[in-house]
Amino acid sequence: MAEKKVSLPAKLINGGVAGLVGVTCVFPIDLAKTRLQNQQGARVYSGMLDCLAKTIKMEGYFGMYRGAAVNLTLVTPEKAIKLAANDVFRQKLSKDGKLALWGEILAGCGAGTCQVVVTTPMEMLKIQLQDAGRLAAQRTVTASASASASASGPTPSLVASRAAQPGPNAPPRPSATRITLELLKTRGLRGLYKGAGATLMRDVPFSMIYFPLFANLNAVGRAEDRHSNPQERAPFLQSFVAGCTAGSVAAVAVTPLDVIKTRLQTLQKGEGEDSYRGIIDCVQRVLKREGPSAFLKGATCRALVIAPLFGIAQGVYFLGVGEQVLGLLG
Repeated sequence: MAEKKVSLPAKLINGGVAGLVGVTCVFPIDLAKTRLQNQQGARVYSGMLDCLAKTIKMEGYFGMYRGAAVNLTLVTPEKAIKLAANDVFRQKLSKDGKLALWGEILAGCGAGTCQVVVTTPMEMLKIQLQDAGRLAAQRTVTASASASASASGPTPSLVASRAAQPGPNAPPRPSATRITLELLKTRGLRGLYKGAGATLMRDVPFSMIYFPLFANLNAVGRAEDRHSNPQERAPFLQSFVAGCTAGSVAAVAVTPLDVIKTRLQTLQKGEGEDSYRGIIDCVQRVLKREGPSAFLKGATCRALVIAPLFGIAQGVYFLGVGEQVLGLLG
């Protein structure tokens, strides 16, 4: 059976809507992932739940959504490009409606490469905003620890009360606009693309794992359509579960690459934390100071973020929201 022609505008709408819904649902866990991956010196958070609890205590409920505006703004083109590009590449590489495994992997590779144009600046800005709370908490912990060392009092709490938060002399709260303007002024456009190589190194393998795995899981029980369009005929629930499963597997598989990317793109470092000259330098320093286990920091968070994110994405994509919108527009 030949594949249906890809309606690119409809796919772009589907991908955009899927990204907006997915990010809104899982952003707090993504924030915890970023803070855990960047944690090197003072141990502010012991895990995901501890990170979320302390974030709410110190920054309020909406503190869990720091950086969400950037993500929600740019995730629409990012997800749209990723999902639509995969569909287009699959169509181009198919022969008589059939697509071999190498074609599925190559299509995923192409999709991952295309999305980096939007992903890199989005991740760059998001990481600075997400990590600001961790840096403030670490400064409080370090100051409290120094004070208690001379007073020989009880060990200070890792979470200071709101009254103990930095005062007027504290650095201003970062904003996406301020960070963008500062980077453009000091480093030019390439400042927004810091860590592009590491982003590409993460996103291409992710897509090469995710899309073929999703296509095959989505075709279970439909042998005649196994190599055709993964969106065709599969029930909604199967499409959703296939997206969750493939997303979690791919997310955990590339977590070490995500740790490297996050470390490279973090501009502000806490006291005693390393800065890195590049990918190789980052790998060497992390191995030396923190050991191999550091490359799995945030793996659980990534699985919990990516699984529902892509489950929702594939579900919305499957429903054909874009086709319905275009139909209403005539």
